[in-house]
Amino acid sequence: MLETVTITSEDIIQQLKLSCKIPEILKEVLTRKVVEEAAKEAGIEVNDEALQKSADAFRLINKLTSAEETWLWLQKHCLSVEDFEQIAYLSFTSGLLAKHLFADKIEPYFFANQLEYTGVVMYEVILDDEDLAIELYYMIKEGEISFYDVAHKYIEDTELRRKCGYRGIVYRKDLKPEISAAVFTTHQRELLKPIVTSSGIHLILVEEILQPQLDEKLRSQILSEFFSEWLKQKILQVKVLQKL
Repeated sequence: MLETVTITSEDIIQQLKLSCKIPEILKEVLTRKVVEEAAKEAGIEVNDEALQKSADAFRLINKLTSAEETWLWLQKHCLSVEDFEQIAYLSFTSGLLAKHLFADKIEPYFFANQLEYTGVVMYEVILDDEDLAIELYYMIKEGEISFYDVAHKYIEDTELRRKCGYRGIVYRKDLKPEISAAVFTTHQRELLKPIVTSSGIHLILVEEILQPQLDEKLRSQILSEFFSEWLKQKILQVKVLQKL
């Protein structure tokens, strides 16, 4: 029986290979290198104050509320303080680079695609049986059962079931066409007739239709989408020479 085990860098690399995770890691390495090079070309610099704010934000997201918790987290992930600073640097630099590349493109894009950002606050239950979906629809309409009772009984995902199928705010562009067509021709607070898609039969309770508004949350989302697509294209253009 093993009492002590020495794990080397070579062991870790070999395990990454055996776990078939090398492509995933390579993509992350490429992302980092692309961001660093593009930031350098753009003349983006990060001062100590900005780096500290980025590090504090990272600790907050990961619930590292004390120096001791941060130190234990670093040990768990085999990271040095310098590695942690590099994480904060990359995070902050990515944000600055995204704004540098696309900040002036957000508003024109939003107004050109404004209709796609009409939102809906909705609840959803997806069933496999169309006859059951129709039966439940009429039972809800007639007050024999509530939508929330249906959600609690038929949703398998634990977290979604606890939220009674609450999807939050969903934009038109993120909905299947057949669902979008039904949702955005309805009135506020309405139960839709069952909708059949490739994912199943959807029972949807519309709570509210939201008109497009370019708030900070949506602005950040569009910026992130632009930046993600830019990274994807840049990575495809890079010739990778592996030395493993």
